[in-house]
Amino acid sequence: MRVFCISDIHIDYEENAAWLSGLSRSDYQNDILIVAGDLTDKLALLKKGLQQLAERFDKVFFLPGNHELWVRNGELQNSLQKFDAIEALAGQLGILTQPFYSESLNIVPLLGWYDYSFGRPGQQLRDGWMDYRVCRWPHGWDAAAVSRHFTERNPRQLPAQRGSGTLITFSHFLPRIDLMPSYIPAEHRFLYPVLGSYILEQQLRSLQSDIHVYGHSHVNRKVTLNGVCYINNAFGYPGETRIAARKLMCIHEV
Repeated sequence: MRVFCISDIHIDYEENAAWLSGLSRSDYQNDILIVAGDLTDKLALLKKGLQQLAERFDKVFFLPGNHELWVRNGELQNSLQKFDAIEALAGQLGILTQPFYSESLNIVPLLGWYDYSFGRPGQQLRDGWMDYRVCRWPHGWDAAAVSRHFTERNPRQLPAQRGSGTLITFSHFLPRIDLMPSYIPAEHRFLYPVLGSYILEQQLRSLQSDIHVYGHSHVNRKVTLNGVCYINNAFGYPGETRIAARKLMCIHEV
């Protein structure tokens, strides 16, 4: 059994949707796939995409990214309602959104948001970041409140009956800003405040994660820091061939 990961497939783009549709229906039937968010912001298209993945893998793990929580065209009242609808949809399709424990492998999704622990947003970010316009939160909630709402749902510790095998955690958002490589141009670093939260780093360390999969940045990377292997395997937007591999990555085998 192999464990693959990917994030940020963005099947709103025809080219990306065609890649997903073209995935083998036979090669991965005994394998696991971790999808670290941003499949699409449209519920109907999300259903189609998750169905396609469920047909191709033995188990599919998924958590929403920021795009999934966009609320447009009168679809739902707010982003929390959208989250609940996504959880219900995943359950109907057999997509796993909760921790999974076995003797040889443990997989734990970590919900999150950005809380500006990576820096304060400047005017360029506030003017251009889509979440500010299409995510809708309860009155008075700021980014820190949204982050707390999701991260407080994450497990604080693993159950005593968990197996001794590898622990893979995954989140859409980055758990630490130094996962962004040094070669990122200065003019693009204005995005850093909305990339993640150090709370996620604290949580995965508390759980003693061996491998942590993340998405969101569209900058593919595999690096080990203080004993944890961090992996970003984003599919990315069409044209992002220099920073995204645009293929599945096998990250573990049992």
